Amino acid sequence: QVQLVESGGGLVQAGGSLRLSCTASGIIFSINTMGWYRQAPGKQRELVATITRDGYTNYADSVKGRFTISRDNAKNTLYLQMNSLKPEDTASYYCNRDLFGAVTWGKGTLVTVSS
Repeated sequence: QVQLVESGGGLVQAGGSLRLSCTASGIIFSINTMGWYRQAPGKQRELVATITRDGYTNYADSVKGRFTISRDNAKNTLYLQMNSLKPEDTASYYCNRDLFGAVTWGKGTLVTVSS
C-alpha cells in the first residue's frame, strides 16, 4: 500500500522558516517524480515545486528563491525548505508522487504564517 506522510507544518511569523518532510512507503521512492502542492482556504490546489528522479527541479513563480525542494532517496523522504515565509503562503501543503501517471497524495500538513 502506497503511503505519503507529511510533517513539519505549524505556525510561524512572516519572514520565518519551516522545513516540511514527506516520508514515503510502499513505493520505489527513487524512481518517482515527487512534488509539493498547496491549497489555501477557498482556493484550488496549486503546484509549489517538483523534483524528478534525476534531481531536476521546478518551482512556482511565487516561491522561487524562497523555497527549496530536495529528496533523500536513502530515507525515502522528500523535503521542502521554506524561507522568508509570507502570510500568503498560508495553506495546507500536500506531498505527491507521480510515476507515469500513477499518482498518490498525502493527507497534508498545515502551514500558517502570521503577519
